[in-house]
Amino acid sequence: MIDTEPYLAAMLEARKKRRSEPPYIPQEDDAIQGLLEAFFTEKVQGARISGIGRIGGGASKEQFAFTLTPPGGEPARYLLRMDPMEAITETSREREFEILSAFEGIVPVPRPVWMDPDATTFPRPAMIMELVRGTTKPSSLGLTVTGLGTVLGERLRKLIRPQYLDILAKVHNFDWRSADLPSFAAPTDDPKQATRWLINFWNELLEQDVVAHEPVMRLATQYLQQNIPDCEELALVHGDFRTGNYLFDEESGEVTALLDWEMCYIGDPHADYAWLLAPVFGTKIDGVFRASDIFEGEEDFIRSYEEVSGRQVDRKKLHYFKIFNYWKSYILVSVLGMRAAKEQHNHQDVLLTFLAGTGPMHLAELTSLLSMGEPQ
Repeated sequence: MIDTEPYLAAMLEARKKRRSEPPYIPQEDDAIQGLLEAFFTEKVQGARISGIGRIGGGASKEQFAFTLTPPGGEPARYLLRMDPMEAITETSREREFEILSAFEGIVPVPRPVWMDPDATTFPRPAMIMELVRGTTKPSSLGLTVTGLGTVLGERLRKLIRPQYLDILAKVHNFDWRSADLPSFAAPTDDPKQATRWLINFWNELLEQDVVAHEPVMRLATQYLQQNIPDCEELALVHGDFRTGNYLFDEESGEVTALLDWEMCYIGDPHADYAWLLAPVFGTKIDGVFRASDIFEGEEDFIRSYEEVSGRQVDRKKLHYFKIFNYWKSYILVSVLGMRAAKEQHNHQDVLLTFLAGTGPMHLAELTSLLSMGEPQ
């Protein structure tokens, strides 16, 4: 077994056994209708399923919105999230269900209601949550990839910024020790264990799916393994915190839900800081870079976050996790995504192939960061 979080290590071993599976067949609405009816035969007897529709966006899960009307009750909208055979990430619906349940009432999240973690009814592991109103980007942007270069605009930026900071601070200050998270393990053996587990997990994915052996990736792997910083205070790390992964009401600017918790783990929160500061998730207009289109550069984020959260951002750790995140990003788009598309194990082959085109950008950023040395 790989030296990483035990639950994730077991997932990685199970993943190897799926490599020889035939191409994945995306689910049609009619098939989903039958699966949902079978699932709710025991969960909500006599319930009626209607209004099924595939939900776009994202590059990992098959998602379907539907209406469930219980006998004598009011109809409500829900979202089914189901794993394909392989995806741009390797995650667990059970862990996602647990973390969403833990954060109910703390930050705005979709309420998880049912799950089928062992694919007893559905063809692949699945969970069902309430469908939350809101959008991930202004309607004026039209057809763009969610989260990449999203321009919120001055009005929405001012409304969302304080909520964004407050939610991030609450995630990192969350008392995970008292939470009911049976699928999560706390890396407490030594101050480097949290990040060592993280590096080992992603490196195993890289080794399993590598398409082309890039020298810069090998150099980055060595750097990450040999320079693991101490994590003095473990926190709940979201893993994908950025504009594009929260819903908001376009008229009021209210953030209605923080999404995509599937890469969540217990570790060093500097990984979240570095992720939301990545240029690919920000904008540059009239020479001004806005991280996640909210903060006017790195120092603006650091100053504002430290004030709201009471935490301190270590610049050297931030540099380390910038390297980690570009390394991870390349693994996501040019390793996992490309392999899933090549093996026809995903329902979004075209999107995965498109995202792989960002791989050279991640390699270029890795080269730059590895060349500049650590900040003083």
